[in-house]
Amino acid sequence: MWVVTFYHNEDAQESIIVRVANEGDTQYAELISDEMEASAKARGTGIAKRTPEYIATKMEEGKAVIALTAEGVWVGFCYIEVWSHEEFVANSGLIVSPDFRKTGVATQIKRRIFNLSQEKYPEAKIFGLTTGLAVMKMNSDLGYVPV
Repeated sequence: MWVVTFYHNEDAQESIIVRVANEGDTQYAELISDEMEASAKARGTGIAKRTPEYIATKMEEGKAVIALTAEGVWVGFCYIEVWSHEEFVANSGLIVSPDFRKTGVATQIKRRIFNLSQEKYPEAKIFGLTTGLAVMKMNSDLGYVPV
């Protein structure tokens, strides 16, 4: 588990827990699904909608990272997709609650999902699929190479 401390505004310091999601986190699946859809609509591109059931399955399988405040408020999410008999792994579906965007938490989520991918699939080629410039820059800063 990682704890990220940042300033949500000039006066309020907040701790965010970034960790592997589990079956207890399925309560957030519908909220995450709805935010993915709303974000894609607002941008006109981006994340394909995932059903709450799909997101819950990723959590139950330990193939997702979730970020929450210490009080249990949902902050962000990302999950792992696996193809070709675990030869390829994608870090997909990165989403951050609008209240926590531009705080640096997305980078922490991406870093943790990358590490989880390496832990679970040490022989796989790991990649990220994105159409968003901000995520492309973040991926580049984390060491991803455009292909």
